[in-house]
Amino acid sequence: MDGDAVRAVLDKERARFGQDAIDAFMTPIAPDEAARSSVNLVRRHAPGAEIAFDTSGGDRVEAVERWR
Repeated sequence: MDGDAVRAVLDKERARFGQDAIDAFMTPIAPDEAARSSVNLVRRHAPGAEIAFDTSGGDRVEAVERWR
């Protein structure tokens, strides 16, 4: 996938978070075993952080709202 295209989608979703006054940080992770260590690092260093997983490039805000 083209890096500029991925960045454009992330920027668009970040703007949607801002419109809904949601403080969020996004990072793409591969859906494989390496993802487990990324998520565990967040849990270890930010135990109060809420983690949401989206199903496509355009539903990140909805993924967060499901857990609110």
